[in-house]
Amino acid sequence: PVGALSVHLLNGIWGTLAVGLFAAAPFAGGAAQPGIGLFYGGGAEQFTAQIIGVVGVAAYTLVLSLVGFGLLKAVGGIRVSREVELRGLDIGEHGMEAYSGFNIFLTK
Repeated sequence: PVGALSVHLLNGIWGTLAVGLFAAAPFAGGAAQPGIGLFYGGGAEQFTAQIIGVVGVAAYTLVLSLVGFGLLKAVGGIRVSREVELRGLDIGEHGMEAYSGFNIFLTK
C-alpha cells in the first residue's frame, strides 16, 4: 500500500548500480583509477563490484528474513484471525477505519 518495494528496493538497487556506471573523477579516485564508472572509461570493474554488492545484500536479507519470520511463526504466528482480516486490520489493530465507507463486500 505504501510503495515500499518500488521506492526503496528498486531505487536502492538503481542507486547502487548507478555508481558503477556514472562514477567520475575526482570523487572516484582520479582518472584511470579503479572505481571510475563504466560510462567514464573505467571498464566493468566498478560496475561488477556494485552488482556483487547488490546480490550479496539481497542474499543476506533473504536469509535473515527467512530465519526471522520462521522464528516468529514458530513462537506465536504472524497472522491475525480470519475475522480481523476480513473486517480490516485498520479496525482490528487501530480501532478505526482507514478508508471511510470502503467495503470489499458487494451489497445490494
